[in-house]
Parts: sequence; structure tokens; C-alpha cells
Amino acid sequence: VCSSDLATHRLTLYQEAVVNGTTLKPGDYKLRVEGDRAVISQGKTSVEVPVSVEAAKSKYGATTVRFLNGDGKYRLNEIHIGGTSTKLVVGQDSAKAE
Repeated sequence: VCSSDLATHRLTLYQEAVVNGTTLKPGDYKLRVEGDRAVISQGKTSVEVPVSVEAAKSKYGATTVRFLNGDGKYRLNEIHIGGTSTKLVVGQDSAKAE
């Protein structure tokens, strides 16, 4: 049994993305999954976001991201972790969502 807790992955953003209210610039980031939270970091920039971990039917060939684009900004919605069947559905902190 493989647990994704405390797993670290690489994530590349090819465009600006809003994650939990923070705008991340394009570039390479570290993605660390800790239970129901994910931390996306690059240098001194770090954003923590609630996620729900789901299992896909098959493994992803590469780490990819899906966005929501309703107001001209790309909001991180899902992260598919390459080499695994793990899908992270990005939520918003309940305090910010209300």
C-alpha cells in the first residue's frame, strides 16, 4: 500500500495561476501532500491549500494541472500527479469561501 502523505512532487506552471488567493508566476514548484492539504512552494514563496485526494482509474503519464477560468484568472482546480493514479482536487479555505 502506497500512501501519498508527505510525498513530494514537481509541478510546472506554464502560466500565472491563482491558488487559494495567491497568484503564482509560471515556473517549477515543489508540491508536498500532507493528508488533506497540499503545499506548493518555490524559493521563499509557499502556498498551503486544502485538497481532496482521489484515485483515478489509471496512472497519469505526467504531472498536469487543470484550471477554472471564470473571471479572466486561472484558478488551480485539479492536479494530476504523474507516475501515480492520484488526483488532487483543490479546494478553498472555508474562511475565504464564505
